[in-house]
Amino acid sequence: MRITTIIVAILSLFLFISCGNDNESQQNRSQGETQNGLTEFELEHGIGPVTERVELGVIDPEKVDKGRSIYEMKCEACHNMEGRMVGPALGDVMERRSAEFVMNFILNPSGMTREHPVGKELLREYMTPMPFQNVTEPEARAIVEFLRDHSNN
Repeated sequence: MRITTIIVAILSLFLFISCGNDNESQQNRSQGETQNGLTEFELEHGIGPVTERVELGVIDPEKVDKGRSIYEMKCEACHNMEGRMVGPALGDVMERRSAEFVMNFILNPSGMTREHPVGKELLREYMTPMPFQNVTEPEARAIVEFLRDHSNN
């Protein structure tokens, strides 16, 4: 009797685990998972901590100044605005990518180059992974504001 109870418990556990995985798969598909394992949002806006649209509004001069300072300290060694360096030029990046994508690349460069098709392509092209520069989300937002301001000039 005791062995039967143990066998039933084990079989129930296996059944529970397998059902849970099916529900998770169905949930991922219902949330827009694509064949690459990324959601539509992730494909368009990158993989990282920014998972919702960022409200941009009018360019904030205070954030522009803060973003410029961070860019000069942490980004300028590898990126400039016009022309290729260690990394791609950033002068027109806000015309090509969303604010969320840029922020996710800044905040999660290794994840982007490991899992995102654009990140993988950039790594193949530039052959140097972008290091994480210990930038916070508000600092990444300020860099976006600086890049927005630059592309408007």
